[in-house]
Amino acid sequence: MAVFAIVYMCTGFGVTVGFHRLFTHRSFKTGPVVRATLAIFGSAAIEGPMISWVSDHRKHHAFSDHEGDPHSPHGHGDGWRNHLKGLLHAHVGWLFVHTQRANRERYAPDLMKDPITRFVDKTFVLWVLVGLAVPFLLGWLIGGTIDAALTGLLWGGAVRMLVLHHVTYSINSLCHYFGRRRFDTDDESRNLAWLSVLSLGESWHHNHHAFPTSARHGLSRWEVDPSALVIRGMRKVGLAWDVIEISPERQERKLAIAADEAAVAAAEAAAATGEPAREREPVA
Repeated sequence: MAVFAIVYMCTGFGVTVGFHRLFTHRSFKTGPVVRATLAIFGSAAIEGPMISWVSDHRKHHAFSDHEGDPHSPHGHGDGWRNHLKGLLHAHVGWLFVHTQRANRERYAPDLMKDPITRFVDKTFVLWVLVGLAVPFLLGWLIGGTIDAALTGLLWGGAVRMLVLHHVTYSINSLCHYFGRRRFDTDDESRNLAWLSVLSLGESWHHNHHAFPTSARHGLSRWEVDPSALVIRGMRKVGLAWDVIEISPERQERKLAIAADEAAVAAAEAAAATGEPAREREPVA
């Protein structure tokens, strides 16, 4: 389990802090060594070459839950069968359907020109092998036997991949279907509190769609966001700068818009049924 935890954290933060918040949304800046390290850790997660990962995610934001979104669970028809079909598509099915996958030159021209990211992307297979060799070596160092090394490979390789992949896929599927919303967004993104620790903060997905460039996805004090804590720590020691943060005032404005739209919807529903609409208290 120690090998699982070590490799899960390294590769997980490579995806959340590196692939997602740094390379996709540029929510902070850092130096070439840290950029390369995060790109390698993210690649070792074995979720695909980094430029393809970033391109698909940027397209997802451009067309979120509309035609063109590579992995939306919506728009697959009515009825529980089609809803289930949509969830399965958003979870893993989209990986095998290439009609909506992003064009790398269009959605990630900055990474195509960057020598660091271009090199890590082209050597993806190498980092896949490293992502499997490291848990094998950790198992051997901890246990001192081949059996311990193979156990390390099992937990830090196969089991870690299974868990991390499905947590990542759950952001695409579950976090666009179940959970809470509070901001005004033109999509079906949701916050799933119970997934926040395992996803390293990524399941505050509605917050993220409301403010895509924010380095923090857990915007409230109680919203646990380990990836934001890593970025904060990097900033304190000088490894990250120009960290994008969303002011409380900006959050309140988006909350007010959402409240106004909800009040209009309630009034329209009341008019349709002939019942008086309930008054809503204004957002502070």
